[in-house]
Amino acid sequence: MARINKGGIIKAVETTQMRDDIPVFSSGDTVAVYFKVNEGSKTRVQRLEGVVIRINGGGLNRSFILRRETNGIGNEITYNIHSPLIVKIDVLRQGKVRRNYISYMRSRSGKSARIKSEI
Repeated sequence: MARINKGGIIKAVETTQMRDDIPVFSSGDTVAVYFKVNEGSKTRVQRLEGVVIRINGGGLNRSFILRRETNGIGNEITYNIHSPLIVKIDVLRQGKVRRNYISYMRSRSGKSARIKSEI
């Protein structure tokens, strides 16, 4: 009896659902995320801009945490990169950080929350 390669089957199904229009970005980068919001029977596209704090997972389960600060109040949102609700992602600035997970940004605001540009 032949063995079934479950990992190969799952990978084949996942590759059909993965997006190929995602730009390359990492933690510390400033990105703008355009995503669909349903309000009753209408849908609109909302744009959120912030710093990527963390990218975790792999394949279809890859996600990132976006942090934005408005009037001194921090807001963090987790997005799945391959979600059909995301219209597009624009990389606005590449930041130079030494860590993969920059959780120290949560305790900073104002000038101390700046990240040096990589370019």
